[in-house]
Amino acid sequence: MIAWALFIPACFALNCAPGPNNMMAFSNAARLGFGTACLGGLGRVPAFAALIGVTVLGLGAVLAASAEAFLVIKIAGAIYLIYTGIQMLLKAKAFAEMQSGDVALKALMRRDFTMAIANPKAIAIFTAFFPQFLDPSMPAWSQLLQMGGVFLVLEVLAVALYALAGAVLGRFIKSARVFINLNRLVGGALIAAGGSMALTRH
Repeated sequence: MIAWALFIPACFALNCAPGPNNMMAFSNAARLGFGTACLGGLGRVPAFAALIGVTVLGLGAVLAASAEAFLVIKIAGAIYLIYTGIQMLLKAKAFAEMQSGDVALKALMRRDFTMAIANPKAIAIFTAFFPQFLDPSMPAWSQLLQMGGVFLVLEVLAVALYALAGAVLGRFIKSARVFINLNRLVGGALIAAGGSMALTRH
């Protein structure tokens, strides 16, 4: 049986790490409100579900063992994060002035999806983290699917928590300058994350 008492808190800690997707949910909520940020943040769910499926099929282990394949995905993901960060910096003022009605929900979800699917660290998590909790007496694929399902539920909860924190901040801060600086902060964080990803060794 899966050691749920150990897996759930450890997994939730990973879900709540301040990565690019969570920082984006926080920033979106501060500008656009809790509901819009939550729905936009759900774009990562199908991306992570697909990566979990890849892991269950065993392709995650193959990718982890292939330095060339990992490098290609890593560089592509890093470029996208850096590009998004630069856009946040260049358009910080325009983003700060946006209202929820000015933003297409599909665009928010698409950006969240792309960030998640382009991040090879997700594959590393599913490939290296999940197996630590497997019961060798039971089929691995069914356990991986169960853990994957719990991961997705916890990911939705993490989105809600970051969106709630951002929405609370947005209610108390009315200065446009603060929102501009917040966008610049998130943009800088995305660029740093992309740079770190590019420089991280396999």
